[in-house]
Amino acid sequence: MATIVLADDGIKFDGFTLAERPLGGAETAFISLAEGLAARGHDVTIVNNCDQVHENNGVKWQPLSNGFPATADLYIANRGHRLLDKMPEAKRTIFWIHNPAGYLLKWRYLSRLWKIKPAIVFSGAHHLATYPRWAPCGERIVIPYGIENRFMTADVNDAIRAKRAIFTSNPLRSLDWLVDLWAEKIHPLSPDAELHVFAGPQTYGAAGDEKALRMKAILDHAETLRDKGIVLRGPVPKSQLLDEMREARVMPYRGDVGETFCLALGEAQAMGVPCVVQEVGCVAERIRDGQTGFVANDDDLFAKRTAEILNDDVLWTAQHKASLEQQRSWGWAQAAEAFEKLIK
Repeated sequence: MATIVLADDGIKFDGFTLAERPLGGAETAFISLAEGLAARGHDVTIVNNCDQVHENNGVKWQPLSNGFPATADLYIANRGHRLLDKMPEAKRTIFWIHNPAGYLLKWRYLSRLWKIKPAIVFSGAHHLATYPRWAPCGERIVIPYGIENRFMTADVNDAIRAKRAIFTSNPLRSLDWLVDLWAEKIHPLSPDAELHVFAGPQTYGAAGDEKALRMKAILDHAETLRDKGIVLRGPVPKSQLLDEMREARVMPYRGDVGETFCLALGEAQAMGVPCVVQEVGCVAERIRDGQTGFVANDDDLFAKRTAEILNDDVLWTAQHKASLEQQRSWGWAQAAEAFEKLIK
């Protein structure tokens, strides 16, 4: 058994948040990794902006204001530069980042990275390529996000589904593009289909508040397209999202340059939902083109492929089954095992 400390200085969340309300991808990953490491028998502590000391699912939580343990076998600093030097006596320090790495090229990051030289963990090949070769660090390690076990093991049947598309990501990640493309190009090809949008600023805490007006404008515009089959559902907890994905037929999602993994696509694929994406950011890494969905870089082709999955039961069944067969092999148990190997 190893002693592992994970630290985060972003929005407020605790050991119960993931079960109680929608949460962003980076925060979901952070909690899931900690619980995955605890499930492997390690002594795991999270230090973050939670309100009080507590424990859940084998993970101990304590507020940043309480300070840090004296040492650990592995210290995982999550995102923030101020966290990098908080545990100088740790046997190994890892810096886990979730956004494109260009933001590390600021002095406040570079100075600490030069001094501490932690290994940096990236989520995939696209993510790794965003950090220049000359930039300082220790090892550069790729460990993809895991998919939550409830998505990986959910009972999903093969019954033909209604023509319902689903969007479960941040509204700022091309939802405005998608609803216009839906109204102009997809709806005419599949006029009895619906696009259900599970999105809103509530998922992103204080960070969401800062961008709430931009999100509201996009969602208000989507609301005007109800006659084109667009239905706003708002963000929902993961437990409800699981049920919604059992009813979804396809996830059309363009991608975003600021995204380095896209849990939304990973969860959909694990639930047997074919996805249509463009080669923007990392999202083409989440599907197997022609098997579990399509990469369609042209807008007309994107609309055509989405409509094909909505309209063609044989195509949908094949891609649905391929998603279940091929996209359930990497969960947080596997990701936790990969992190475990970083312990000296």
